[in-house]
Amino acid sequence: MSPFTGSAAPTPDWRHLRVEITDGVATVTLARPDKLNALTFEAYADLRDLLAELSRGRSVRALVLAGEGRGFCSGGDVDEIIGATLSMNTAELLDFNRMTGQVVRAVRECPFPVIAALHGVAAGAGAVLALAADFRVADPSARFAFLFTRVGLSGGDMGAAYLLPRVVGLGHATRLLMLGDTVRAPEAEGIGLISELTEEGRADQAAHTLARRLADGPALAHAQTKALLTAELDMPLAAAIELDASTQAHLMTGEDYAEFHAAFTEKRPPKWQGR
Repeated sequence: MSPFTGSAAPTPDWRHLRVEITDGVATVTLARPDKLNALTFEAYADLRDLLAELSRGRSVRALVLAGEGRGFCSGGDVDEIIGATLSMNTAELLDFNRMTGQVVRAVRECPFPVIAALHGVAAGAGAVLALAADFRVADPSARFAFLFTRVGLSGGDMGAAYLLPRVVGLGHATRLLMLGDTVRAPEAEGIGLISELTEEGRADQAAHTLARRLADGPALAHAQTKALLTAELDMPLAAAIELDASTQAHLMTGEDYAEFHAAFTEKRPPKWQGR
């Protein structure tokens, strides 16, 4: 995303999310614990806009997405979203669905790794938010459910039909998106839906440990790796290899590449600058 902004100042207060930034690590918490962090129109819009702001700011090097209370996120709020959409016309519904997709694109396209810290339920849109993250760190209570067909909608919501087969394979993705069955942590780990399974109650801590490791590392290399992983999903091999080559040539002119060689020669840890 472009670092250039117009007249709008950075948002001083996010009303529908809790946002903390410490030494390059952003923690974004879905904070409606009484509603199992069910998403509202405003929460979707805040996530979309926040990720764009953080991407332009260039100070965040890793982000943890977490949920307060008993679970990560139960999906869209039944009353505030599902109930409200029943009275919308087609143009309004298209605007809403495009906005939810923009959130997933923002997670995939932001230039820093996103780690979902998971406990309890990740259902519907909550499951897709976790799916869109670069890492999913979960404790044994975590469970996923792609519930869209259960409410009479396509399982391919918010990019799920694109992302899920690429994470767990077409067979598992077909089963999960068609049936909407709950996938508990052991199975989720077995099919690759969980990146790291922690002890009970340790997902947040483990996610922040991973975020710290990533933030302390070569940020530009991480950003380019994430960009290539997304871009090359649909490329033929020849085009992917050419993109790899041009990306590496660019990075080889950077300060971090030279710093690695200097650190290796001087037998010290590298001091990554992210450029």
